[in-house]
Amino acid sequence: MLDRKYLLEKCEHVFYLADKKLRHLITYHPDFFPMYTDHGKWMHSKAAWTNWCEGFLGGQLWLMYFHTRDMFWREKAEHYSRLIEHRKTDRNVHDLGFLFLSTYKRWYDLTGDESLNQVLIEAGRTLALRFNDKGKFLRSFLAADSLFIDIMMNVPIIFYTAQQTENADLMRIATQHSLTTRKYLVRGDGSVSHEGIFDLGSGEFLKQTTQQGWRNDSSWARGLAWSLYGFGTVYCYTRDPRFLQTAEANAAFYIERTPAHGVPPNDWDDPSPTHPFESSAAAIAASGLVQLSELVGDAIKSRYYYETALQILNTLTSPEFLGEDESWEGILKHATYHYNNRLGVDESVAWGDHFFLEAVSKVVNHER
Repeated sequence: MLDRKYLLEKCEHVFYLADKKLRHLITYHPDFFPMYTDHGKWMHSKAAWTNWCEGFLGGQLWLMYFHTRDMFWREKAEHYSRLIEHRKTDRNVHDLGFLFLSTYKRWYDLTGDESLNQVLIEAGRTLALRFNDKGKFLRSFLAADSLFIDIMMNVPIIFYTAQQTENADLMRIATQHSLTTRKYLVRGDGSVSHEGIFDLGSGEFLKQTTQQGWRNDSSWARGLAWSLYGFGTVYCYTRDPRFLQTAEANAAFYIERTPAHGVPPNDWDDPSPTHPFESSAAAIAASGLVQLSELVGDAIKSRYYYETALQILNTLTSPEFLGEDESWEGILKHATYHYNNRLGVDESVAWGDHFFLEAVSKVVNHER
């Protein structure tokens, strides 16, 4: 039986640890946006692969403010949010949801300042420009014929923009992208493919592939977590039961294939993984499962999803996963960015820290 009182104490310790790590980061590396550590250090010269993580630091700073109500954190959250405002017109990435839902959406929800809402709306319109009408999907940053499962975490900003502006065409784009992803990247057992390739001439789906998983037909853990959380969020905007069903199928696969401690490897199908844990996938899944527990109508399933999230967090808040060492600059250890490119393997990653703090925040608020 999980000791919830003890878990809450560990969750409060996470905020204490985040306070130390984030203060150090913004003091010694001002206006720097971390992506992944190298030997525990954020500042290094290794490759980024793509430019998608700038919202996660600001997102953590907003979470710190909401937890503490300390104006220091709000001032820093506003500052780091402003630093990325220009990205609202960035057409080179598919990650505008990551950038702006983590920062400007939280800021706008707090203040109701319409100028902040306009930033969100412009980012949503920009992301929608990536839509391929023939294939009915938002193209990834990698290539025009490429669809990533990651985009399910970003398409909500188009749903948001569509609802804020009452724009039926934006709603069509977001819905069709979600249905295309559901049809071609989510498999019958609830697992997902990282990437799908389409024929640009006809829009025909050609094949499933991967960039970060073990092989094309395998199950990359973070992609599954993006899908679980993303389809749940899309259901929040649409109330279309197909999207809730997909999120639940993803949850069932995650729970069935992951050890009881709740933390998967980088890819469940890799027969000989070099590292047993991909903690950022677990953090994303935990936050997505808390959300899912609030969406399902069945009380038994709701409790099951919530308690699974608690088990994941009980593991992630243990000494094995926390960056307690003063020389380690991240909060959550044992995460992986890009295993195949050997980038940020068994390190801390910006999104891992962000979604870990988010999941912890959700549980603390739920249990109060």
